Amino acid sequence: MAEISQRKRIWGWYFFDWASQPYNTLILTFIFGPYFAQVASQNLVGRGLEKDAADALAQAYWGYGLTATGIMIAILAPVLGSVSDNSGRKMPWIWLFSVMYFVGAMGLWLAAPDNFSVVTTLIFFGIGLIGMEFTTIFTNSYLPTLGDKDDLGRISGSGWAFGYVGGVVSLLVMLGLFQATDTGNTMLGLKPLFGLDLATKADTRIVGPMTAIWFAVFMIPFFMYMRDEPVVGKAAYSIKDSLAELFTTIKSLPSRPSLFAYLGSSMFYRDALNGLYTFGGIYALGVLDWSITQVGVFGILGAVSGAVFCWVAGYIDKFMGPKPVIVGSVLVLMAAAMLIISLTPTSVLWLDVGEGSPLPNIAFYVAGAMIGAGGGVVQSASRNMLTRQAKPERITEAFGLYALSGKATSFMAPFLIAVTSQITGSQRLGVTPLVVLFIIGLILLLWVKPDGEHE
Repeated sequence: MAEISQRKRIWGWYFFDWASQPYNTLILTFIFGPYFAQVASQNLVGRGLEKDAADALAQAYWGYGLTATGIMIAILAPVLGSVSDNSGRKMPWIWLFSVMYFVGAMGLWLAAPDNFSVVTTLIFFGIGLIGMEFTTIFTNSYLPTLGDKDDLGRISGSGWAFGYVGGVVSLLVMLGLFQATDTGNTMLGLKPLFGLDLATKADTRIVGPMTAIWFAVFMIPFFMYMRDEPVVGKAAYSIKDSLAELFTTIKSLPSRPSLFAYLGSSMFYRDALNGLYTFGGIYALGVLDWSITQVGVFGILGAVSGAVFCWVAGYIDKFMGPKPVIVGSVLVLMAAAMLIISLTPTSVLWLDVGEGSPLPNIAFYVAGAMIGAGGGVVQSASRNMLTRQAKPERITEAFGLYALSGKATSFMAPFLIAVTSQITGSQRLGVTPLVVLFIIGLILLLWVKPDGEHE
């Protein structure tokens, strides 16, 4: 077999970000998440609930679904990472979870309004999300093999930027060819492709099959160019041995304070970021009364901002290291959260701007650009930071622990938002816990050494 060049391996690795990004962009954040909240709320109103209370309860359903999925990911991630490191094989796991991604996304087509089931819809969503999260763990663990230490920040940033471009393109395809506006046509003035029935919201539900097919097609370069490197002396898959190795690693964390602090810090700031991603579109739909198309445009703006800033931040990371990049990004995200909390249809930054003012919508678009920039950069720099904190021979396990730290409390932001939304009956006040989570993440970063225990 001909040897695969490093350049091809890097581009193959980039294509995972391109292929997988639509699950975050189209399903989790900008199209299906708001659609779920809209349909669930309409069903609740049909049962006699007031609209504001129905909006808040629909947001809570979405939050509880994310909570359950996050707990499952948190339990399994480090175990599977340890199994992979012990066997030296990542690719079979990537194939398995890629299939789950495809099946979960495809199943969202069934979420028609006239036969809408909250439980069934959240099950398919959860299957796809688990697939996406686990493929990410295993593909991220290839990062240290793609270049020198000082170049990994640039590679990570460029990959994340490429993924954001994929998110933009997928959103443009969705809005230009499938998603109908109030006129019955798409943003390009076309009838939705394939004669999709607007009455059954098929023009929106098609986001599931489209995301599944997108992933299947654009994963081809990854599977063509990425390979498990032969490792001498690795055993077959052994859950028992892997659990023993994992428990040894976990017990050693207090003696590795930099890694320990970093896992704790990233746990909180990534949890808050996921809250912004997950509930941003739902918030705009409920509080500002936006349409799905407006939320999609908001997503395009955020993704473009993310692509540009990820690419730039990759070079900053190369010269300054990932820690300053992470701190700056978290501050930007905190500011975006505060801006969102301050918005109502008649106020910006808690200042009254009058009925019908365009300023709340403009401010929310600004917040979207900030979330796109800060969110992409912090995730790109974070995965590079982990390569500096972890032991090279246990890198997949480290990314499993990283996923655990991201998911061990991944229920926290959705749960706090769900509970706060339900108690206050306000979507706007429901977002306030995110600011506290960002602050805790910043405080814990004080104990993180830029090169970990390797310094």
